Amino acid sequence: MARGARIKSKSTLANKKLWIMILFTILFLLIWRLGYFIHLPRLDSDFLFRTPESDSLFGFLDVYSGGALSNYSVLALGISPYITASIVVQLLQMDIVPKLKEWSEEGPAGKEKLNQLTKYLALFLAFVQGLTVIVSLSIGPGGDAVYHPASHNNAFTYVFLALVMTGGTSFCLWLSEKITKRGLGNGSSMLIVAGILASFPKMVKDLIGAYLVPKTASDGSGGVITTPVSGGDIATFIGVILILILIIVGVVFMEGAQRKIPIQYAGRSSAVLSGRRDSSLPIKLNSASVIPVIFASTLLSIPTTIANFIGAGNAQTWLIRIFSSTKPIGFALYIILIYLFSFFYSFLQINPDQIAENLQKQNAYIPGVRPGDETASYISRVLFKITMVGATYLTIVAIIPIILSWIFALPASVQIGGTGLIIVVGVALETTKQIKSETEEKEYKGLLS
Repeated sequence: MARGARIKSKSTLANKKLWIMILFTILFLLIWRLGYFIHLPRLDSDFLFRTPESDSLFGFLDVYSGGALSNYSVLALGISPYITASIVVQLLQMDIVPKLKEWSEEGPAGKEKLNQLTKYLALFLAFVQGLTVIVSLSIGPGGDAVYHPASHNNAFTYVFLALVMTGGTSFCLWLSEKITKRGLGNGSSMLIVAGILASFPKMVKDLIGAYLVPKTASDGSGGVITTPVSGGDIATFIGVILILILIIVGVVFMEGAQRKIPIQYAGRSSAVLSGRRDSSLPIKLNSASVIPVIFASTLLSIPTTIANFIGAGNAQTWLIRIFSSTKPIGFALYIILIYLFSFFYSFLQINPDQIAENLQKQNAYIPGVRPGDETASYISRVLFKITMVGATYLTIVAIIPIILSWIFALPASVQIGGTGLIIVVGVALETTKQIKSETEEKEYKGLLS
């Protein structure tokens, strides 16, 4: 009875700790969301509330910030500079900067140095991005109305606003660290997911308004003409919802898919004692995650963002025609870049030569394959085939919103598919695993007691 009571007590404590973690996560996310409603200082209030179309200027960056960028919030940049800095630092570790490669091999101490470098680089990028946004607003179309007439638009004004946006990014990084330490899941991932989910209510509202609400228009003589909802609109609404559900199911399945390469150990006593001589090397179908899509979107968004700020003209027309993913040329470039970055990042994440070397050191081998170069070559071939399937999956999910917008003429805020859905599903799966491992660990310790 006493032993059962102790086990029950430990289980209760584990559940209590889990609920505390969940509550802390919710609290930090609420604090983050409150920052959405705090606008940048010294901006004209009329400008803030008359530019709902500005979402298109910032693309996926605005989605990841929960709309804070198009709302010109103090948290406008969110942790997007940190994401960019993390990718850059990770790429520089691949023998490009020897010092960074040394740090990556130094264990926890080296990891801490890389984290500090990533934060400093993130703040620098945040300042550059903030300064770019502010200067672009002041020189773009309607720039005369951006700042309040009482303010003086000089270099200090631009630097001050850029520093405010940098401070917002720093605050987001602090929140993400707190979530990682005291909350549930990875803080950076949770903030990104929160930003994506924050756009869902607007998406649902616009979708209902487009297909389930009667349309009204002026008849030219002061009257109003009301167009009732047709059966085709209702069918389109139901079709879009069903497509969204099917995409979610497909993404959940594909994100969990793995290719397991069988591994056998020779002469390992620990393996014999544990009753396991065989194992496997799991390789995720989508080992590159959403990084290829982010890279492709970033490269294509730079010319189109410049085009939106330079105003109407031949240069703007050609830039949008070539680099906009909704145009034929830009659409093709988008697909090509996703494939290229998928292969690049997959082989960056999974090094076949390193894996073959580690297997040889552990006295392990792949059945039917000789250790060493042949093992590395075999893993490379398997990874190539898997990456081809994963890149195709990423491409399909990424282009679904574009294709559906051509077919159904959906509102701009409605994104059925895309990288946001992959991120939400991926983080949800990882968080579920964390909750499961947390509870199982506590139960295991309780049984040993």
